[in-house]
Amino acid sequence: MSDKIPEGNRSARERLARQREQEKGREKRRRTLIVASAVVGVLALAAVVGLIAANVSKDGGEDTASGPAIAPSGASGEDALTLPVGAADAPSTLTIWEDFRCPVCAQFENALRDTVSELVNDGQVRVEYHLATIIDGNLGGSGSLRAANAAACAQDAGKFAPYHDVLFSNQPPEPDDAYGKNSRLIELAGKVQGLDTPEFRSCVEDGDHDSWVKKSDTAFRKGGFQGTPTVLLNGESVFPSKDGEQISPAALKKWILAANKGKKPGTAAPSEPDAPAPSSAASSSASPEGSATADGSATPSPQGDGPANPAAPSSAAGS
Repeated sequence: MSDKIPEGNRSARERLARQREQEKGREKRRRTLIVASAVVGVLALAAVVGLIAANVSKDGGEDTASGPAIAPSGASGEDALTLPVGAADAPSTLTIWEDFRCPVCAQFENALRDTVSELVNDGQVRVEYHLATIIDGNLGGSGSLRAANAAACAQDAGKFAPYHDVLFSNQPPEPDDAYGKNSRLIELAGKVQGLDTPEFRSCVEDGDHDSWVKKSDTAFRKGGFQGTPTVLLNGESVFPSKDGEQISPAALKKWILAANKGKKPGTAAPSEPDAPAPSSAASSSASPEGSATADGSATPSPQGDGPANPAAPSSAAGS
């Protein structure tokens, strides 16, 4: 039997082989297209999720304050978003952006409070506080907003500085939205002499300054700051460090006195009514031994005149 294949059969087999190769090619291209489409879909979904997350963080949480932004008494600066403490003509200005739920803000305040108070009392520095609500946006809840509104109500009563200190000295753990309860904020007002009044309670419970707080938080995000606390000395960032030196009570004092060399201390009354300087005795509560950062890690609170060893600021971009 001959092993020769007739020419006609050979051509048919070759055509069949070519067709199979063409079909394999088409199938390969089809699968590639499907995979590529799936990848594009996943990336698009990730972009949408990222946009949603960013918008939630920028909005500062689920709370939606409505109505006009009513600035607290004595607020100053652009759009009246600054709460000033200290002599108006002090030679240096310390600008601080904070969130009352931010654990690193509490570390900064509890470690540096006495030094800042001393420098304010000596007319060396004026502190300009600004309030943000990024933890509400990152973790949910309303404690940042509620506490900031309560602090603004304390400003109306000329008690912002000591109440501010009480809030940071008694700050709950970051995931605990205890400051979302007005009753807790009013309870803590009892630690500030003369603050727990019907007017203060009404201001807190009615959220008189909620829209103002929202406006302040918007200004924080538009300012391009990376997180809280943001601490600026005469416009220059000094937290967590300056010129390679970590912030500490001794370092901050050195930096401010160096900036004030040859300048007279301030003596002009602060713009806020009856504004006391930050009080180191605002609360007998000691600073916490450790606080959870936005990523859940524990960081020790700096104390004394040694290096502050600050943790990274709470991020404004979301956790």
